[in-house]
Amino acid sequence: MAVRILTLVGSLRAGSHNRRLAEAAVQIAPEHVEVGLFEGLDAVPFYNEDIDAEGTVPAQAAKLRDAAKEADALLLVSPEYNGTIPAVLKNAIDWLSRPYGAGALSGKPVAVVGTAFGQYGGVWAQDEARKAVRIAGADVAEDLTLSIPGSVVRFADLHPVEDPEVTEKLGVVIEGLAARV
Repeated sequence: MAVRILTLVGSLRAGSHNRRLAEAAVQIAPEHVEVGLFEGLDAVPFYNEDIDAEGTVPAQAAKLRDAAKEADALLLVSPEYNGTIPAVLKNAIDWLSRPYGAGALSGKPVAVVGTAFGQYGGVWAQDEARKAVRIAGADVAEDLTLSIPGSVVRFADLHPVEDPEVTEKLGVVIEGLAARV
């Protein structure tokens, strides 16, 4: 049976470099690993404890929770917005962290990767994402990282799946995450 890795992308833009990086993960996954992209983070309402009660959880938030529960591990792909994690990704983590102590992230292996225009490749946002999922109860794979700088230039005419350095390093992250399951 294949290891199932759910991928959440912190950018909503259809042509984003981080979305393309997530697509590359799907394409290069080895036979024993199934990498899937969660679609619809933009439809998950902002976390609000008033609507997080049995029978009132919004459908898209419930869909996100179910997808995370069914996955063996998660891969977060984060751009960097103003030096930190995008709101859509933080919101997903908030929904997955509840109920406290028993959320869909509890004990689940998680790795964070990403690309950004700056010279550090979005490492601040990725560090913030790791911190948030760790607090939410995930088993953060601190050694499985990939920060790709200069995304606008590097991926101007090249999809990440066509970049041998990126696919090699992304492959190491996927294999390492699968091995933690």
